[in-house]
Amino acid sequence: MKAEGITIDAITPQNEPLHPGNNPSLLMTAGQQRDFIKNNLGPAFQAANITTKIIVYDHNCDKPEYPITILNDPAAKAFIDGSAFHLYAGDISALSTVHSAHPDKHVYFTEQWTSSTASFEGDLKWHLKNVIIGSMRNWSRIALEWNLANDPDFGPHTNGGCTQCKGALTIGTTVLKNVSYYIIAHASKFVPAGSVRVSSNNSGSLNTVAFETPAKKKVLIVLNDGASSASFNIKFKDKWTTPVLPAGSVGTYVW
Repeated sequence: MKAEGITIDAITPQNEPLHPGNNPSLLMTAGQQRDFIKNNLGPAFQAANITTKIIVYDHNCDKPEYPITILNDPAAKAFIDGSAFHLYAGDISALSTVHSAHPDKHVYFTEQWTSSTASFEGDLKWHLKNVIIGSMRNWSRIALEWNLANDPDFGPHTNGGCTQCKGALTIGTTVLKNVSYYIIAHASKFVPAGSVRVSSNNSGSLNTVAFETPAKKKVLIVLNDGASSASFNIKFKDKWTTPVLPAGSVGTYVW
């Protein structure tokens, strides 16, 4: 991969370690992952002078005790950059639970699928609320959708892999932009690497997250999760604007 110009920034020891029927996957308890990192993976990286980050867990938000158990071991913690999460179970606030327990370690949101059988409008709302806005309001450094691209038959994938996971793009005789393309674009087009989250408040049906970019621009992402249109105020340095968002819609505002 390096010869192809791809630098691997981080690895996790096991995708979805509490899902033994996944493919490719296996059951790995928190104690097993802790000991593997402490006794094998971490020392091997250290001996080979590998600086790739080691990130633990990489599974659902319903078990924050899993990464906390690993990080509670000082010998294992020394090799670890942070913890990764999916949201097929639990609540996105689990990222803050782990951050509070170990604020010196990062948290990451690393996977959420969009299904070929789901609705565009339903996925747009749910993912913006949880994956983009929710993860960022709970200390995540990234928000990743699964997957990047597929053909019209939702391939390629490994045998036993997901047959309904819709990519951000469908690549066939034409290229189609699917819902996860727009989910991610509301942030990725306007929030470059190096941006930091700044304060913004939720109000009623409006869910928000705000950033300051390296160029000192402000970016505000707002989702109207309600059943009717909503107006709201954006105030900056005594200047006001009052946008209106239709029900179920999202807007990104830059100034």
